[in-house]
Amino acid sequence: MENKKEMRTWLDDLNLNHPLVIAGPCSAETEEQVLKIAHELKDTDVSYFRAGIWKPRTRPGMFEGVGALGLKWLQKVKAETGMKICTEVANAAHVKLALEHDVDLLWIGARSTVSPFIMQEIADALEGTDKPVLIKNPVNPDLALWLGGIERIYKAGVKNIGAIHRGFSTYEKTKYRNNPEWQLAIEFQNKYPDIPLINDPSHITGKRDMIFDVSQTALDLNFDGLMIETHYDPENAWSDAAQQVTPSSLIQIMKDLKIRKETDPEAEYNKSLDNLRAQIDVIDNQIIDLLGKRMKAADGIGALKKSKNVAVLQSKRWNEILGKMVIEGESQGLSEEFILKMFKAIHQESINHQEKIING
Repeated sequence: MENKKEMRTWLDDLNLNHPLVIAGPCSAETEEQVLKIAHELKDTDVSYFRAGIWKPRTRPGMFEGVGALGLKWLQKVKAETGMKICTEVANAAHVKLALEHDVDLLWIGARSTVSPFIMQEIADALEGTDKPVLIKNPVNPDLALWLGGIERIYKAGVKNIGAIHRGFSTYEKTKYRNNPEWQLAIEFQNKYPDIPLINDPSHITGKRDMIFDVSQTALDLNFDGLMIETHYDPENAWSDAAQQVTPSSLIQIMKDLKIRKETDPEAEYNKSLDNLRAQIDVIDNQIIDLLGKRMKAADGIGALKKSKNVAVLQSKRWNEILGKMVIEGESQGLSEEFILKMFKAIHQESINHQEKIING
């Protein structure tokens, strides 16, 4: 993807003095619902009003969107509020209808991005459009697949491109609906700093009370904006009720978010420092999460040892671990002294966990 700098033009042309905000309901349900939410957001920092018209659902029989009828409602939003409008497209027919109804921005969802065949169909339908097109990360944590989808859209002559980070599916239960895997987003930024990157805290969290924290992390990591699902009555929304916030809550979130502004000669230094510190915070949380998982495995070992009346401390096994970790640590530039101290502390905590199990 040569000349990637032109991908940022559409965002720069908005002349915003704040991060881009895309907001609106997960699904367009009724004309009244769409217009009510839009009017509550029209005089805020929201630049694009979003609403799902076609909703991909895993199981048949679930609400799959109102279809093309909803595009008329979005046109009314633009006419009555002056806000730009956007929706998700998942095939060539969706693209054709969205463009015919002058939708200002289109995004491609995570279930579509995962398929090169679908991405090529959409790319062909979008060929040469000057509308901004945002590509969500695929459901699985595969950076190459995400970048491949973006390249297909770019090769179709679409220059106004952006990416949406909405988290990744995982078989493990975590506090997130979709694990953010921040390191993948950071790697994306490092590879393509000139492609605008938008965070979708609604799909990452799946819970409205976590929206603010994830949004702040994204802004600390220099994301260009946020896509937040908003509904005037989220508890009774027809889809994704738990992750939508009210317009008044969104307005408060936008007020409370700390934006790193360049206000002095040290701005670039401070911006870089804040970004690196945010990366460290992300990694620290991952370390704690991994240590928690390690101790759960230790609990399982403790239960097995108890059933066989085996001693907690197994010196041979411990020395094998220590030797391997010293070698691994050296390959990562970590001193032997540090590795020994760290793993002795981890080992002691593991022993404590096993002794609790064995002693009942």
